[in-house]
Amino acid sequence: MKLLVGTRSAGKTREIRELFTGLPFDLSFPTDRMLQPLPEEADLERTASYVENAVAKARYFATRGGLPTVADDSGIEVEALGGAPGPRSARWAGVEGNVDAANNKLLLEQLAGVPEERRGARYRCVVAFLATPSGVPEIVEATCEGFILTEPRGSGGFGYDPLFYSPELQMSFGEAPASALLRRST
Repeated sequence: MKLLVGTRSAGKTREIRELFTGLPFDLSFPTDRMLQPLPEEADLERTASYVENAVAKARYFATRGGLPTVADDSGIEVEALGGAPGPRSARWAGVEGNVDAANNKLLLEQLAGVPEERRGARYRCVVAFLATPSGVPEIVEATCEGFILTEPRGSGGFGYDPLFYSPELQMSFGEAPASALLRRST
């Protein structure tokens, strides 16, 4: 099955390519289909709803790419921060350039002095699939529970992965291989 993955995230692209190896999908990404970024893409993840953001991206890329499309919106929700950064996770620090470093720095600053028992967090991911641009989206949502470390561990993954510790894996997502992360969500 030909499937367009509606993301421009280098980290997600790398992980998704690895995770889909050997599966019966002919994956492509916007750059593979010569879909250059357009200004309206900046507005695809502007709501406070993972579902709305994922559907908006799936619909946008399905329309532009002409293929069945899957897109996600995901974020980290930290209990001590009232669920922040949530759907704004990728843009939380509000900077250009090295966004991951800025977001991680801000997260550690916000949690300075917060004891481990109050550093609970979860990754939340919503995936939307559209067979056609005007189709009804199929939605899947998953979460993974853990907590935020006081310093990064591991150099793998992207985003908040080096700061998110999974008790189930007994390591940070930055230390975990992508194959282990595929099984992380319930």
